[in-house]
Amino acid sequence: MSVEIKVPSLGESVVEATVAKWYKNEGDSVSVDEPLLELETDKVTLEVPSPSNGCIQKINAEEGSTVEVGAILGSIDENASIEQKVKQSEPVNEKSVTTPEKIIPEKVKSPPKEEMPIQIDNLNNQKLSPAVRKIAAEKNININTVTSSREDGRITKSDVINYQNIEKQENTPQTIRQTDKREERVPMSRLRQTIAKRLKDAQNNAAMLTTFNEVDMSELIKTRNDHKSEFEKKYGVKLGFMSFFVKACITALRDIPEVNAEIENNDVIYKNFYNIGVAVGTDQGLVVPVVKDADKKSLVEVEKEIYQLGQKARSGQLSIEDMQGGTFTISNGGVYGSLMSTPILNPPQSGILGMHKIEERPIAIDGEIKIRPMMYLALSYDHRIVDGKGAVTFLVRVKEGLEDPSRLLLGV
Repeated sequence: MSVEIKVPSLGESVVEATVAKWYKNEGDSVSVDEPLLELETDKVTLEVPSPSNGCIQKINAEEGSTVEVGAILGSIDENASIEQKVKQSEPVNEKSVTTPEKIIPEKVKSPPKEEMPIQIDNLNNQKLSPAVRKIAAEKNININTVTSSREDGRITKSDVINYQNIEKQENTPQTIRQTDKREERVPMSRLRQTIAKRLKDAQNNAAMLTTFNEVDMSELIKTRNDHKSEFEKKYGVKLGFMSFFVKACITALRDIPEVNAEIENNDVIYKNFYNIGVAVGTDQGLVVPVVKDADKKSLVEVEKEIYQLGQKARSGQLSIEDMQGGTFTISNGGVYGSLMSTPILNPPQSGILGMHKIEERPIAIDGEIKIRPMMYLALSYDHRIVDGKGAVTFLVRVKEGLEDPSRLLLGV
């Protein structure tokens, strides 16, 4: 019985994906729920599990192809007998099978005197196909110097063509070959294409503006250092700064609700909940998992969830649900050493906070110059619904909360 492998539901508004990688080949045995292939959507990468036990009968969608939800990726033969699988896995008895010895030639202008050239008709005890003979004759290729890519030693048309291409490359001047290798053309992943499109759309559609402030991190660093060991022992995660920033932003969003809103046609939709996206850099690109209802969670719960989402993001295990529903985003360029930047909005959101690296700088405090660990904050916002006064006030509220962490714990 044949069982179809289909593209699963990819989540809200996602209708197609790219086949990124097959883990199995035709004829391979598989077990139910074993990962068969990897699909890449414009939001996340996910694995497709095997719907049953059996053997891969056919692969319909090759790597790099675009498939829609419900499309048939391939099929599994449930009736593949165990004896067949065992037979395929049994080692070959070398005494009962005579395998022609492969010839691995060295490219020389003339063979050594003690070795006689091998005749074409006797090469690997095989008969060359008409196509192979024709190409060899037209291009004046010595078939005895062509290496087979097959296990049985049989020379194919592609082997001859590859040999010809390699020979041309070796006869090309070294300086030209080096120039050719300085460029590499790689197709953009679907995730990278979507990131590029969304960021460009944000620039084109929103009246984006950025305002800055700076925060003295002394008290927050002291609070973290005083409690980080006990925190990690008790809760199993390290105490970072991001949970404090999430709580500080929620306080500011309550005071300036338009930063937590979005525009839809001619309407402004105010969100009475706080789903905070935390940007995470991965090998595939920037992803923004969301801490849902962060206002209802304690600082410990927020810290744990940020850690878990970060781990899932870096291992490629984020689900569609993990990345949906954000109302505001925080991006930490400081982990890469950024001193100051203007973050781009994550549509349809109206605000994004950019964190930067902590750097000791001289500042004036009560008429005295002191060295303090300072961080620049940047708020990019949609000026269509957020006025300059609101944006500046938002950053002041964030600054106040971070410079006096007790305010965050008391919710004031």
